[in-house]
Amino acid sequence: MPDTGRGIALIVGAGAGLSASLARQFAAEDYRVVLAARSTDKLDDLCEEIGAVSFSCDASNAEDIETLYDAIDGLPGNLNAVVFNAGYRTRGPLLELDPGEVEQTLAVSAYGGFLVAQQAAKRMVPRGAGAILFTGASASVKGYPGSAPFAMAKFALRGLAQSMARELAPKGVHVAHFVIDGGIRSGRRPADPEKPDALLDPDAIAASYLHVVNQPRSAWTWEVELRPWVETF
Repeated sequence: MPDTGRGIALIVGAGAGLSASLARQFAAEDYRVVLAARSTDKLDDLCEEIGAVSFSCDASNAEDIETLYDAIDGLPGNLNAVVFNAGYRTRGPLLELDPGEVEQTLAVSAYGGFLVAQQAAKRMVPRGAGAILFTGASASVKGYPGSAPFAMAKFALRGLAQSMARELAPKGVHVAHFVIDGGIRSGRRPADPEKPDALLDPDAIAASYLHVVNQPRSAWTWEVELRPWVETF
């Protein structure tokens, strides 16, 4: 993979949709893109397209995350941007939820965010530079019936981001959380011709992430809410 000028951008929880849009836009901005996912076969075409590399890891496994970052340390360039986009979700009425599935939701969607962010911070704080971005959801700020585990995890991730932002901003590391308040258009979820603006465009979301990464530190934001203009608040 050729050396690039903006350093390394890591996306954890990579796949189609938003993470693919992020990968393409980071590559277009001259970043060396690293993709991490539980299964990497689905990333082969994207890696070939943009010159990225991929690593297999379980975001909720501390040893996997340490191994991932050790591999990144062996690449040329500094780690300048990390996006935590991993998630796991179980739904159902509260009285019928499987405790094991609830535990897995929290392990991947919240604890995984901590593991990924901690390793990123260990590399960014000594340099006083870098950005750590978390992908949230409507459930980050609103708990819905039948979705308690996801709300628990997303509220936790938002709390992690807020705490990290206050702790690390004075040390030169930009931490930001994105509330994706609406569905995202994808191949599996195409736009309804009758309601073309009802879903978020993943490329438009990715552009907002890149804007935050490039913000001057005299005007950093810790949270951005993104929703289609037709979505109610």
